[in-house]
Amino acid sequence: MDFGKLQNITNVDFTLPSDHPDNQRLLLAHKQDSKPEVYIGLPVWVNKSWIGNIYPATMREKDSLLWYARQFNTIELNSTHYHIPGETTIERWRNSVPRGFRFCPKFPQLISHESALRNTQSITAAFCEAIAGLEDNLGTSFLQLPPYFSPDQLPDLEEFLKFIPETIPVAVELRHPDWFVDNIASLELFEVLEKYSVGTVLTDVAGRRDVLHMRLTTPTAMIRFVGNGLHPTDYTRIDDWVSRLKTWFDNGLQQLYFFVHEPDNTFAPDLAIYLIEQLNKVCGLDLKVPKKYVQPVQGELF
Repeated sequence: MDFGKLQNITNVDFTLPSDHPDNQRLLLAHKQDSKPEVYIGLPVWVNKSWIGNIYPATMREKDSLLWYARQFNTIELNSTHYHIPGETTIERWRNSVPRGFRFCPKFPQLISHESALRNTQSITAAFCEAIAGLEDNLGTSFLQLPPYFSPDQLPDLEEFLKFIPETIPVAVELRHPDWFVDNIASLELFEVLEKYSVGTVLTDVAGRRDVLHMRLTTPTAMIRFVGNGLHPTDYTRIDDWVSRLKTWFDNGLQQLYFFVHEPDNTFAPDLAIYLIEQLNKVCGLDLKVPKKYVQPVQGELF
């Protein structure tokens, strides 16, 4: 993910912002006795550098999704941003993953970027029908709005959200700076999202700390975390997130989607594994820790 990436992070304040004051009210209203559903994943399932690491050395690239779904329980499905998958593709994806796995499809750019949500009923209906074919493997879809989608276009967003079937969970990622500096605009936005039970996407990236607004509008949190090549701050930032998530779980957060990005995603699995281990340790969860396929050094077999 190129959005907000910096070459030099020396002067970045990575402190996790304070909770939004409305979060506790929202979460306590949805508090249940059951354990939260926690989904940790990556933005892609094909990456050659993972072969011999989180994938066995003998794996064929066409089997990447099969092996990915044995390691992680969700995927940030970015391919749907560029085209709507056909029924055969949807069926293949669904049949490649176990029960409990969740795909989180991104809305097509033709809807979010090129049309800015206007006059998109036909393609939106086609997209929703397509991803509904994922059935129980459908997680929260996400609507990523471009940096030029401003608070003046809130009526367009509300009209669009009215059209989305209730069976399609949605979270919205906003990037225009005015959403975060205009208190009236943000208040109106969050009221609309709560009204339609639509979540927010919290993006933690070095170059745009303002988008980390920390406001939840449903008892589901979706976090997109962008690391910096396993820089020490990647780990301290994850530690801060685990502490915050424990508070949210205690208050009533029901569901978490957390996607880990790294440059070229080479080290994304390593940081995701660290996150899972810390969540288990600090939050008392029992998430499956992905297995590492460490290849023997020549001569060690004898």
